[in-house]
Amino acid sequence: MTYVITDTCIDVKDKSCLDACPVDCIYEGGRTLYIQPDECINCGLCETVCPVAAIHAEERLPQELQAFLAINREFFEDGVTGWGSPRGADTRYTTDKDHPVVAAWPKRDAV
Repeated sequence: MTYVITDTCIDVKDKSCLDACPVDCIYEGGRTLYIQPDECINCGLCETVCPVAAIHAEERLPQELQAFLAINREFFEDGVTGWGSPRGADTRYTTDKDHPVVAAWPKRDAV
């Protein structure tokens, strides 16, 4: 099981979850954040601090957001970043790239 970052993070990227994650499995893309599912330890701390309710446990992921499970995983694959499982987010693993679905997402107005 893993936690999943979904659409309400796109163009928001509050980053509270980055500080809360004890294993640094949350990485920054251009328009959103992504959880590396193989590194997530299922602690749920990220979900508790997200101010826009963008993070869900895989087993409680609403049907309409199921695609974000693959989006988070595929962000780390060769088709997007090619990072695989870096084992710890840091500045080397920050990019302006996004998964194609996120890149094509309609822009949100600045809050």
